[in-house]
Amino acid sequence: MTGVLEKRNLMLLASAAVLSVGVVVGGYLLGDGLTRAKAADRSVTVRGLAEKDVTADLATWTIAYSATGFDLPTVRAEIDANSKALQDYFRGLGFKVEELRPSGVNVNQFYNNGVNTITINQRMQLRTNDIARAQKAVAGQFDLVRRGVVLQEGSGMVYSFTKLNDVKPTMVAEATRDARKAAEQFAKDSGTGVGGIKSATQGYFSIDARDGEQSGSGSDTPYKKVRVVTTVDFYLD
Repeated sequence: MTGVLEKRNLMLLASAAVLSVGVVVGGYLLGDGLTRAKAADRSVTVRGLAEKDVTADLATWTIAYSATGFDLPTVRAEIDANSKALQDYFRGLGFKVEELRPSGVNVNQFYNNGVNTITINQRMQLRTNDIARAQKAVAGQFDLVRRGVVLQEGSGMVYSFTKLNDVKPTMVAEATRDARKAAEQFAKDSGTGVGGIKSATQGYFSIDARDGEQSGSGSDTPYKKVRVVTTVDFYLD
């Protein structure tokens, strides 16, 4: 009987020893895992900026003009004369016929003291990729006034940059490099190092006037600045 009890006690002691070792090892692994998880969670979020000066590749000029009179044939004849003057003006500057197209017309009439007054509003649109020629057309637009065409308010040239997809990849890469420089400076100041990218968000691409202002004659400028800001989260070593 005594032998059985001794054997049972030895088995209990062995089990307790195994359990103790397991607790120690498990605690070590848990602590090491928490340390590694904490280290992996260390990161810094910074923003990177990229800017690029570009020149517009599309010019659009919507020209609005009107004529007013008391009978439709007379008013229509004046509008036709203005349209011809516009076509002659742009043809003289070397624009192609298809670059200038009618873009809308409306006719209004009302009676005032029994007198029927008719107004025709006409719009023509110039659309061209020849930016230099478009600038010349805007600069000389007073010649249209001499030809009898009075431009309505809002008849300004708009310049657009349509090749954004061509510059996006290099600009995003530049913004990311700029963000990493900021992260490296932060890491240097805090005595750490910069690792890989944890997450990144590409900002909105904006295209604005390069010098922040419009050009004269109420028109846009062809000289643009493309800008993007990226937000990058870097791991810290």
